[in-house]
Amino acid sequence: MTIDKSLKIRAGMIRNRNVLTRAERLEKLQSTEAWKEGDPVLGLPKVRVQKVTLKKKKKVKKQDDEESK
Repeated sequence: MTIDKSLKIRAGMIRNRNVLTRAERLEKLQSTEAWKEGDPVLGLPKVRVQKVTLKKKKKVKKQDDEESK
């Protein structure tokens, strides 16, 4: 039996999430040196999630088509 197209996962979870897991937060805090090994894992400071946006490419009109008309 096949899965309906609407139920399939398209390339995993591509969209941005609002909330990070505790492990992801700890990674970001360690990279900024805001958390060290041995510090408590409860009551962590907030970590901003950066959204990645892709700019749409503008379609370039062909000058040859316009000149020939």
